[in-house]
Amino acid sequence: MDEQSIIDKIKQHKKQPNLRFALKEKVESFTDQLFYTLFDMGTPVGGNLKILETNFRKLTKLACWECDNPCSKIWQDYLGSLPNVLESLNLDAEAIVNCDPASTSIEEVYMAYPGFYAIAIYRLAHELYKLGFPLVPRLMTEYAHSKTGVDINPGAHIGRSFFIDHATGVVIGESAMIMNNVKIYQGVTLGALYVAKDLKKTKRHPTIEDNVTIYANATILGGETVIGANSVIGGNAWVTSSVPPNSTVSNTPTIKIKTATNV
Repeated sequence: MDEQSIIDKIKQHKKQPNLRFALKEKVESFTDQLFYTLFDMGTPVGGNLKILETNFRKLTKLACWECDNPCSKIWQDYLGSLPNVLESLNLDAEAIVNCDPASTSIEEVYMAYPGFYAIAIYRLAHELYKLGFPLVPRLMTEYAHSKTGVDINPGAHIGRSFFIDHATGVVIGESAMIMNNVKIYQGVTLGALYVAKDLKKTKRHPTIEDNVTIYANATILGGETVIGANSVIGGNAWVTSSVPPNSTVSNTPTIKIKTATNV
């Protein structure tokens, strides 16, 4: 097969007319600019918001394929949400510094905690998700996923003062609901009992009420599963049914220790 035939075959199989990877690159750049604008004291807010608006409009041209391009009209609504998002993120950072004995300063939380970064990008993406912006919110949270190992779907609902410790391997599904003052540790999954396309737009993921702590590698599944307020879910627990408030759920595996006699 000659080179032109190869080119023609490749073109024949490129069937996604709206698939432009420039969008992914521009979303990642926009996400970084947004994070720095909100948190970096060396980044001027006013000037950078103008740059962000320009870059946002570039995103709408790549991501919004409807003829009338309705996405271009939501910038002001999104901009208006940013003060409340920043307030929520400051509460998240305070929750982390107040709960984690390893934290030495609030600055350390903002700059060095992958859990905080993942929460920040989730909250920024969630506002776009609520406004109906296609694809971009998911690209934002997947960018955070690639940097932190935390997979939070932008459709999830997360309340105030949220704390993810150590972060790696956390998965929070699209319809999960997390209330206020919740702490979770590495490897936690808030997932669905099973996956089927006809479950789209249904409640597939659990609800976590106020003041719940979920320790490492616990798995909580199901849209009807509710973890009651003030409960503790122990490490490696597997939960598929609701837990009453003020409960402790623990997984107690049998540990066997063999001692070598010839040493």
